[in-house]
Amino acid sequence: MSTFKINGGKQLKGELIPQGAKNEALQILSAVLLTPEEVEISNIPDIRDVMKLIELLGDLGVEVKKINQDTYTFKAAQVNLDYLLSNEFKQKGASLRGSIMIIGPLLARFGVAYIPEPGGDKIGRRPVDTHLRGFENLGAKFEHMPHERFYKIDGKELKGTYMLLDEASVTGTANILMAACLAKGKTSIYNAASEPYIQQLCKMLNSMGAKITGVGSNLLHIEGVDALGGCKHRMLPDMIEIGSFIGLAAVTNSDITIKNCAIPSLGLIPKMFQRMGIQMELIGDDIHIPNQDSYKIETLIDGSILTIKDGIWPAFTPDLISIALVTATQAKGSVLIHQWMFESRLFFVDNLIDMGAKIILCDPHRAVVIGSNRETKLRGITMSSPDIRAGVSMLIAALAAQGTSTINNIEQIDRGYQFIDTRLKAIGADITRIS
Repeated sequence: MSTFKINGGKQLKGELIPQGAKNEALQILSAVLLTPEEVEISNIPDIRDVMKLIELLGDLGVEVKKINQDTYTFKAAQVNLDYLLSNEFKQKGASLRGSIMIIGPLLARFGVAYIPEPGGDKIGRRPVDTHLRGFENLGAKFEHMPHERFYKIDGKELKGTYMLLDEASVTGTANILMAACLAKGKTSIYNAASEPYIQQLCKMLNSMGAKITGVGSNLLHIEGVDALGGCKHRMLPDMIEIGSFIGLAAVTNSDITIKNCAIPSLGLIPKMFQRMGIQMELIGDDIHIPNQDSYKIETLIDGSILTIKDGIWPAFTPDLISIALVTATQAKGSVLIHQWMFESRLFFVDNLIDMGAKIILCDPHRAVVIGSNRETKLRGITMSSPDIRAGVSMLIAALAAQGTSTINNIEQIDRGYQFIDTRLKAIGADITRIS
């Protein structure tokens, strides 16, 4: 287990280039299983979860070649389905929540899939029912072996159909979408997720020969085709990392420019941080956040405090709720943070309270943050990262705090942010990785 040691209280200055989008990568990489032809993917982030999925594809028999730091080619001409029954696969798949994304492609192309119950963040219940019910609608049958924590899905002849998803799950939509591309007939998915990640997947699949319409809406139509071919695809920059860097700049009173942000794909993210009083300048596709000695959270028209609530796209993404919360601790004014999608994601605030932040945890989903306007400095402490986003929120707080902080279990942070310590050092952070 590794640790970050941070000497905080330093202003940072410089440029940060966001990595490729983690949440896009997990579905885009799984889609290479849909074709025996070569697929080239660029802007792949070098992070733990993504590298583990690439390793898993190689174990399945996919020919993987690294072209440069962020570009790989994949050729799934000879997939070894027997590997899916091995103990090694059960162990690797269970440690990676993104492994569930291989079910749709395997069902579509081979008519069968196996998957262990996936792991990942400890942020509350994240059931896979939407995925499995969607496959059932296409004609697949699944068997759950709870003692082995393992699923078998059989779908020899998938057939297009109309379905209404019980929730607009991003991963569920992506998985069902990939399965439907090679099903016979037309599939309509209502209450589909419409995040940029899904739009990117549709773009890639259509370039491979799929017939998907309604892209960007909550109603997708897929005309099944007999086969898909190869393609080249470049992933978006990671919107969660961009939001994290905006929060970092504000909390540490730093002057940071975030390069190549694909601003049109960010949705409400810039606006929500602006409502918290953070000044930013959009220069082409870059976002510049200047030094701000003070930033004031706006109030509603009637004078009541602002509520920041996560929701399904195009609402504010749940992955930035933790960042918004830590950003509010140094603002002027108060805000209600409402994280309704996951019941355990706010529990990390105990660490921020220990650092001196004024936070009232109302229940597992809501917290009131009373901003200190930088009058009360955070203080360094020792803490442990429970999940990716909480870990980065702790890191941001530690960089702003007076004194030294220690963050344990930083493998969680490495799952979502590539070379984060190296990149922050380049703009002036005093951060050391201790193995």
